[in-house]
Amino acid sequence: MSSLMQSEPQQALFSNPEPTSEMGLALTALLGSNKVSDTADAREYHAQDKWYASAMPDVVVHAESTDDVVRVMKFAYARRIPVTTRGAGHGYVGGCVPVCGGIVLNLMRMKSCQIFPMDGVAVVQPGVITADLQASAREIGWDYPPDPASLKDCSIGGNIATNAGGPRCLKYGVTRHYVLGLEVVTATGEVMRCGGAVHKNKTGFDLVGLMTGSEGMLGIVTQATLRLIPKPRSRAMLAAIFPSFENAAAAVQEVFACGFLPSALEITDSFTLAAARKRLGNDFLPDGDAHLLLETDGSEVAVAADLAAMRDLLTRVGATFIQEANDEKGCDAFWKIRREFSYSLRDTGLTKLNEDIVVPRSKLVELVSYARRLQSESGIAIACFGHAGDGNIHTNIMVANYSQPDVRLRADALLDQLFTWLLEQGGAITGEHGVGLAKKPWIRQALGDSSFKMQRAVKQAMDPRNILNPGKWLD
Repeated sequence: MSSLMQSEPQQALFSNPEPTSEMGLALTALLGSNKVSDTADAREYHAQDKWYASAMPDVVVHAESTDDVVRVMKFAYARRIPVTTRGAGHGYVGGCVPVCGGIVLNLMRMKSCQIFPMDGVAVVQPGVITADLQASAREIGWDYPPDPASLKDCSIGGNIATNAGGPRCLKYGVTRHYVLGLEVVTATGEVMRCGGAVHKNKTGFDLVGLMTGSEGMLGIVTQATLRLIPKPRSRAMLAAIFPSFENAAAAVQEVFACGFLPSALEITDSFTLAAARKRLGNDFLPDGDAHLLLETDGSEVAVAADLAAMRDLLTRVGATFIQEANDEKGCDAFWKIRREFSYSLRDTGLTKLNEDIVVPRSKLVELVSYARRLQSESGIAIACFGHAGDGNIHTNIMVANYSQPDVRLRADALLDQLFTWLLEQGGAITGEHGVGLAKKPWIRQALGDSSFKMQRAVKQAMDPRNILNPGKWLD
């Protein structure tokens, strides 16, 4: 057994005097004053995530144990008080915005984590930062593969709530594939355990799957048992420039047609590349309208052979520039540049509406062509980059003066066109960020009437008073 090296509890970003509101005083009597705050700055900090929507809660509770969560939920259920659970607050869809007020339940003080190499699992509380778990597992020869772009900031609890993905989903799968067991506090304050530490389990319905991706609307995860895998012994990467997006998309198809399964396969369009060159320079990103990033891992011999073969393949299908990374340090440098792409778009001064849509892999070129058409018709720039290997392309609507009502209406109309086209192609409106508030207008269209009714029935059964993260896409 190995324990995760834990940092000190998250430092308060605001003062924490004794609560003064009636609800704050009642919760203080229940939990203690160091766990409860109702000051304006504390409430404002917990009013939003990385999306633009904001709503003030009445009080903030910093839970430190499952028992704290049980007490809060029994208190809230008896009084019909809304409870919105919050992790690190790095979501992009307004998922933890407390639109109905009430209690924000912050779980970031719950940071316990133990690694059991003999069982190939980690037992983790929701406040553990994803990158910390990943680093600790790798130190002892194991790995936790899910790697959302914000892995240095986001929490395991948030990852489970949204079923988070990342570049390595292509080979290793999303968060759900690593969740073996959960401890969940229900709306009524009961503790439910589903799954466990075994790697196969077909006992009853798949409540683990139901809870993973439920966005805090069915229960509150207070502990997760996560599957680990042996750390790959070697990895390497290729970064390639192509004269057009069509060339790069054709290369994606050829990689799979030739029998390769990279651990990650990322594509980037011309708008994003232009912004990145301004931020990073041309040394890594010379002229060309598309960029492809491939990572392969496994044994040293297999990685070396695959890297050479894929380099030849990329050259054959039209790459004009290729760079290699042959060790951990080089690969990390490539990924650091890839993660700068999002910041490069922010440098444009435009508001970035980050849509994590998914298309069938065969429709990558059609997606970018349609985005270019929308851009031409609307005058609003659209930047596409992301996970080409699984069709999860971040389609970023780049809007000037988004705070102006007329501009927001134009942007929303553009999103409506994009999502309508997407669903007609058999795509999905979200691949890893979740629905939250941002995609609420399209959820019925995306699910269909029967599925929507069934999901509302599940919500009603598990949260009969509708106090868990109310106001989101099922309301």
